[in-house]
Amino acid sequence: MFEKSTWIRLPRNVLVGHGMLDRTGEAVADLHLSGQPLVVTSPTPRAVAGDRVVEQLSQIGPEPDVVVVETASFEAVERVIDRVRDIDAGYLVGVGGGKAIDIAKMAAADRNLGFVSVPTAASHDGIVSGRGSVPDGKTRHSVAAAPPLAVVADTTILADAPWRLTTAGCADIISNYTAVQDWRLANRLKNVPYSEYAGALSQMTAEMLVENSASIKKGLEESSWIVVKALVSSGVAMSIAGSSRPASGAEHLFSHQLDRLAPGTALHGHQVGVGSIITAYLHSGDVGWRDVKHALESIGAPTTAEELGIDGETIIEALTTAHEIRDRYTILGDGLNEDAAREATRVTGVLSDESDY
Repeated sequence: MFEKSTWIRLPRNVLVGHGMLDRTGEAVADLHLSGQPLVVTSPTPRAVAGDRVVEQLSQIGPEPDVVVVETASFEAVERVIDRVRDIDAGYLVGVGGGKAIDIAKMAAADRNLGFVSVPTAASHDGIVSGRGSVPDGKTRHSVAAAPPLAVVADTTILADAPWRLTTAGCADIISNYTAVQDWRLANRLKNVPYSEYAGALSQMTAEMLVENSASIKKGLEESSWIVVKALVSSGVAMSIAGSSRPASGAEHLFSHQLDRLAPGTALHGHQVGVGSIITAYLHSGDVGWRDVKHALESIGAPTTAEELGIDGETIIEALTTAHEIRDRYTILGDGLNEDAAREATRVTGVLSDESDY
């Protein structure tokens, strides 16, 4: 008897393109949400887009309340949850980069409220995924949450964001290559459930970025269009899978370990990009990792430890201990041997010579 079932949560409205911020009110009205909205943002994103979002929402319902967060932390999430209770908010809107969006997403999940994502930088796939990431001391926690009900991504604003944030978003998507390889490996060796549909969508998304990497240029609005569409597709793949597997493998474990060993040194997307070069090599030797590295170089993302600003010994320590981060089987297995880690970083050029250590 067939008893398999699934519940896929996807955004109902996804608005991407030039001038879309001015249609935020329309997108939210179409969701038929009720009650006072709470807008969660940061200082710069508020000036760039937050005040315009507040104005838009004021035209379709009660005047929004606003919370400005300076740093991402569980304390900030609790502060937003407290404000939700105080005003009896009907739904939340996150306006900004990963910080404001993740905090709003996690607070909305805690209070079982709807959430709308308005990114001002295409820095990672969290703008549409069902997970939030918040640092806690020297580590970073990834927490399950519901995906946004709507995403409003204005490419005019995204194109003006700091270029390093866009390259981080590109690297995050390109790393889907190795995430899917790890997922398939876990399916073969550990019988971990695998979704052909989610895996294919995630891989296609990475391929789209690699194939268009030469045309992704700083200040070019069409580049933001390509990147944000890829980020949305990646988030949808995770929703279909019901987990972060389509976009998170050994390269993400490596990045999370770097967050512990060298907190705040490099952007998440850049770390997983470098991790993807190494794990692609571990998967297939001389085949595959060169394409990943070339794509990252084309967009100007880091491909070496030096470009990340992290010393070689820290890179080696992260590689050999990343498997301890969580119970998720990847190419790292039960731990990468130190000599193997040094060889992988040498061959791929992540560490060029002994002076990197």
